[in-house]
Amino acid sequence: MAIDPSVVIWSTPVADRAGKPLLVLLHGLGDHEGSLFQLSPYLPLGHVIASPRGPFASNSGWSWFDVAASRPAPLNEAADALADWIKKSRGHATSVAVLGFSQGGVLALQTLRRHPGIVDAAVVLSAIADETADPGDAELEVVRPPVFWGRGTADDVIPDSQVGATREWLSEHSTLTERIYEDVGHWITDAELGDVHTFLRENSL
Repeated sequence: MAIDPSVVIWSTPVADRAGKPLLVLLHGLGDHEGSLFQLSPYLPLGHVIASPRGPFASNSGWSWFDVAASRPAPLNEAADALADWIKKSRGHATSVAVLGFSQGGVLALQTLRRHPGIVDAAVVLSAIADETADPGDAELEVVRPPVFWGRGTADDVIPDSQVGATREWLSEHSTLTERIYEDVGHWITDAELGDVHTFLRENSL
């Protein structure tokens, strides 16, 4: 699998991208590259924003990997494809952050795990860590990259049984900023966007 560069939305022309931090937006299951890109006005203005499309058709939208397939193989393939695309597309970016919602958040975290150094920071919204140990985990225990993890108390998509395991993993493998939003379901709120904005400003070179 590979990410199609022809369906990536960019905030900035090629000639103006060098010397700025790159922020990659990863949509959720059954969504598309424009869904998170519409949040660009609420994200730091100094970032170059890129929003790729998942490679697999899913209902009326797209996905990053087959959720019905046995993990972690399809997730790992998606993370490897994203890392390859970042290498080819980052140009002279000063740093790279990934922001993923739901399935995109799972992918953001897995890419950070499998390719330490490719991604400098991650924003994981309404998502969890894969339960399978990854070879990159040992390096992350030392490097501890900054990760923002946000979720709502009324989210009925994220299994409660996996929230504790994700918190434990993030506490041991990242410099964690955790935010919990009361009575919020499986969506992104203005308050969360404000916290994400602050996190990105503080953790982008």
